[in-house]
Amino acid sequence: MSAHREPSRSALGRVVNEFEESAIALLLGLMTIVTFVNVVLRYVFNASLIWGLEVTLILFAWLVIFGVSYCIKVTAHLGVDAVTNLFSPRGRKVLALISAACCIAYGVLLLKGAWDYWAPFAALQPTEGRWFPLGFTTGVRDRAFYTTDQVPMPEIFRWLEPLINYGDEYEKLPRVIPYAILPVGAALILFRFIQATVGIVNGTRSSMIASHEAEDAIEELAAARAGKD
Repeated sequence: MSAHREPSRSALGRVVNEFEESAIALLLGLMTIVTFVNVVLRYVFNASLIWGLEVTLILFAWLVIFGVSYCIKVTAHLGVDAVTNLFSPRGRKVLALISAACCIAYGVLLLKGAWDYWAPFAALQPTEGRWFPLGFTTGVRDRAFYTTDQVPMPEIFRWLEPLINYGDEYEKLPRVIPYAILPVGAALILFRFIQATVGIVNGTRSSMIASHEAEDAIEELAAARAGKD
C-alpha cells in the first residue's frame, strides 16, 4: 500500500493541511535559494553568506519536524504488519486502537517536553510534573537573551525585544524563533495522531502507519520484469 492522501472532512483538518503543505513548500524553496546563492557567491565572487549554513540548518530542522506530522497524515511512515495480519479484521482494529492510544500518550509527553524546553527561551514558564503538566513552575531563569551564532536579527522581529528581552536589542536572531518549531511541531504530531485514531474508529483508516515502500518496490520490479518477458 503506497502513501495516500485522505480527504480532510473538517475545517480544522483542511486548515492544518494547507498550513503544513505551504510551510513545507516554503522551507524547501528557501533552503534551495539560500544554498544556491551561497554557492554562486563562493565560486564566482569568492565571498559567502556567513549566516547561510546556520539558516539552512534551521530550515532543514523545521522541514523534518513538519514532515513527521505530515507523513502521519498521508501514511508515508513505514509500517510492519507481519504480526497484525495474522489476526482477523476485528483483531487488527483492536490492535490498531491500542497502537493509537500509545501514540497519543507519546504525543502528549512529546508536547509537554517540547513546551518545557522552549518556554524559557520565550521568557515563559515550563510545566510542573515529570510525566504530565501539573501547572507551571515558578522562578525558572529565562533564556530569552540566548541568540543564534551568526544569523542577523531581522527587523520584523524587533517587537520581541520589549516583550521578552526587557527592551534590550538583539544583535543576532534570538533562539526563541527557531526553537518555536518544537511546541508547534509536537502539537501537529499530536493532532495527527488524534486524527488518525478517529479514522480508525470510523473505519476510514486501517492503522496508524500504512506505507510499505519495500513491498511497492518489489511489486514494481516484478511488473517491470513481467513486461519485458
